[in-house]
Parts: sequence; C-alpha cells; structure tokens
Amino acid sequence: MNAVADTIAMSAGNTAQPRIAVIGTGGTFAMHARHRFDWVEYGESGVVHPIEKLLDDLGSLGDVADAVELVPVPFRALGSTGITPADWLALARLIEDSARRDPGLAGFVITHGTATLEETAWFLDLALTLDQPVVITGAQRPANTAGSDVPANLRAALAVAQSGAARGAGVLVVMDGHIFAARDVTKAASFDLNAFEAPPFGPLGRVEASGAVTMRRLPVRRRVLPPLDLANLEALPRVDIVMSYAGADRTAIDALVAAGCAGLVSAGLPPGRPANAEAQGLADAVRAGTTVVQSTRASRGMVPPQAFLRAAGVLAGGDLSPQKLRILLMLALTQTRDPGLLQQWLLEN
Repeated sequence: MNAVADTIAMSAGNTAQPRIAVIGTGGTFAMHARHRFDWVEYGESGVVHPIEKLLDDLGSLGDVADAVELVPVPFRALGSTGITPADWLALARLIEDSARRDPGLAGFVITHGTATLEETAWFLDLALTLDQPVVITGAQRPANTAGSDVPANLRAALAVAQSGAARGAGVLVVMDGHIFAARDVTKAASFDLNAFEAPPFGPLGRVEASGAVTMRRLPVRRRVLPPLDLANLEALPRVDIVMSYAGADRTAIDALVAAGCAGLVSAGLPPGRPANAEAQGLADAVRAGTTVVQSTRASRGMVPPQAFLRAAGVLAGGDLSPQKLRILLMLALTQTRDPGLLQQWLLEN
C-alpha cells in the first residue's frame, strides 16, 4: 500500500489541472468479454484488466476528463460477488493513506463491480472522514461490448468528482448519468443500464449530456458513529442476514448463532416482522448474546421501535435495507454492545 501511495505522491507536479485518483477494483468495468454481445457470461473469459490498461484503452473521454489529471491506483482485481469486509477495510485504508500522503488530490473515483457496489459505497461512507469527493461507478456491460456504459459512467463519475457540489457530501454513486447517496442507492435490475435506484427518495442529481453536474439536493449525513481507527481495525465482527418467507422457521437463525455471529439482521416480512416460527429463535439469539435487528425485505420499508421487539430484546432497524443495516451494525459493534446506544445509532444514522 505504501508503494502505491508513494507512486501517487510522486505524480504530483506543477500542474493547474485538478488531480483525481482512479482506483480500480475489478468488476464488469474491468472485464474483457468474449464477443460484442457478451453481456451475461463475460466473466467466463477470465480476463480482468488493471486500471492503468483500462484508462489507456479508453483514451480521451472528452473535455470533462481532459480537464483533470487522472492518477491510476491499482487495488485488487475482484468480481464484486467475491468482495469481503477485509477488502472494504483495505480499500478504506488505501483511500485515507493516499489522501494523507498526497493532499493535493482533488477527489477519488472508484470503479467497482455492480453486484455489491451499494454495500462498498455505504461502508466507505460510514468509515471515511475525507472532505474530498469519493465517487463510485461501475458498468453493466464490459468495455469491449456493443453499447458498453463504461466510458459514459467513468466520464460522469469524473465530472462529479471535480464538482464543488460533491465536496463534503460523502460517498456518491454515479451510474447511468444519475448521482445517488451511498445510503439510499440499490441495484434494482440485473442487466439494465439504468439498474440503480434510490427508493423512496430518488437520486440527488444527474450529469447532463454536456458533462455539467446538476445537484438538486445534498445527502443528510448525521455521522452518529464515532470515528473509526482504520489503521488498527484488523477485522469486523461477523453479522449475518436471515430472510423471512412463508413457512420460514428458526433453522437458519440457530445455525448462524452456532457459527458465532455477533449480530443478526432479520429481513422480515413487510412491514417488518419475522415469520411466526422464527420469532422465538430470534429471542433466543438475543439471550445467547447476539445483537438482533429487525428489518424488512420491502424496498421502501420502515421498522420503528415496537412493543413486540422490545419484549424480545430485538432492535428496530429503521428504514435501512437489510444489507446496509448489516454494515452499520458491523461497524457499530466495534464500538459498543450496549443495546440502548446501538438502537440510537440505528435510528439516527
């Protein structure tokens, strides 16, 4: 990591152009498809390009990209289905270390696979304390396929990363010309170019065809978690998600508790209740020392504190999706196990 940061620092020169670090993490954005319409199984090629080659192959992205100096930063060539919390910690350290060593960097663009893009974005939004823009983008179609969104998404991400409106706004996701808050965004389709949405609040703004950035609102970032000591945080506690469905029982709950999970998020039936046969298993998990949070699988769900949750010792998850509640709980559990404080953080994040 230090060698990468030293390379960034050495690239700083007497230039009037803002300098944007572009961190490649693999994903569809970096994959090489087998033919022009290989939009589904392109991962079978086994070819994942490093960010330096991608930038070289893409060439000029027009006036928006020409206005900045791109500083490629390699990370790890990952399909986003394989990313882990250990990768999140390493990526966060790389960003903070790069910003510290080279304070002249105007912002960061991270290219990422779309399967877990929203989770990485939310983790970084909670973990980082930078003022510089951090923008995550990806692609639905590899760069060498017909109709690829790689060039347009990268161009749009670079436009946002150099925009004053993005400074201090936390981690932003830019896909298909839209700008999303990390807290709100989710992938809602498998292969569509407009796969990303932010129910129920919608995008923050958009990148116009000209490359101009239009921001209609800024995210509300409450920063309820104490700052993380990333340098000394070696691992995150295990937190799992259990899905409710008609006829679900406690089998998965008991197995996860036996596996040693520190926290468990129940993705309950709307409006946020477990199946009847799961309820006792969740209450028993609490008694065994596991922190349990009730969420809902509804895309526009909200789970407020309620009497039945308090009786079981289960915390209310508010309006975060199960996958984002999991990340918040993982980070919160590095700070405290106090149920009252955890409940406050879950609802005020």
